[in-house]
Amino acid sequence: MNTLIIVGTLAAFVLITVFKGVRIVPQGEEWIVERLGRYHSTLKPGLNIVIPYMDVVAYRLPTKDIILDVQQQEIITKDNAVIVANALCFAKVVDPQKASYGVQNFSFAVTSLTMTSLRAIVGAMELDEALSSREQIKARLREAMSEQTEDWGVTVRSVEIQDIKPSPSMQVAMERQAAAERERKAEVTRAEGAKQAAVLEAEARLQSARLDAEAQISLAQASARAISLVKDAVGSETVPAMYLLGERYIGAMESLASSDNAKVVVLPADLQETVRGLMGRGKA
Repeated sequence: MNTLIIVGTLAAFVLITVFKGVRIVPQGEEWIVERLGRYHSTLKPGLNIVIPYMDVVAYRLPTKDIILDVQQQEIITKDNAVIVANALCFAKVVDPQKASYGVQNFSFAVTSLTMTSLRAIVGAMELDEALSSREQIKARLREAMSEQTEDWGVTVRSVEIQDIKPSPSMQVAMERQAAAERERKAEVTRAEGAKQAAVLEAEARLQSARLDAEAQISLAQASARAISLVKDAVGSETVPAMYLLGERYIGAMESLASSDNAKVVVLPADLQETVRGLMGRGKA
């Protein structure tokens, strides 16, 4: 009976020892083995043999891409505007030994580094630049983080900005600013319209005055030409001139007599002498 117990115990011990000495690592993971408390080796995916009771699997690390959620945070920009931003960080363990011993918790470390770097990069930008420069922020984030994460055995594939926008209070201030800017532009447009209208009106008056002056000059030139022609035609004779003046005189009298306001029209007794008086005394 005792022999059976001893044999059974030995068999169980052998099975447990074999079980502890065989390690099957799944694809997408690498295991860190410590021997007597010190790093010994890294187990790759597949069947691996270790020394039971001396070798211990201390860390099991994924070698697939890791998605780290960078929580939303408030950031003050260069021009003292407050924006909120969050992101997703895609990282990969490339050196399991460094990831195990280089930092206490590489996931938390990468997430914290992403938040800090994002705050530093966006804080050096002005509001408009930060809102319109996602690609630039991503590139600078990856560059700033690559050197630090290399010591942790982790590489940052990319950082995607999920959302970056002004804070609620900042949105209200921006809406007020936009409304004030629209009102200012409307006032400028109205002022420009009034100015243009005044300029056009002044130009119209100037053009009208210029045309009136040109018309007056043309009339004066025409009158001078007519007088010159009459003078050339009449010569030193006064009779034709008296005839013309008398005809004008009689026409004027007729117009005066036909006027509604005219009551009495008095004609001179000596019309010839009157016309000659209008012309100035000349030789008959």
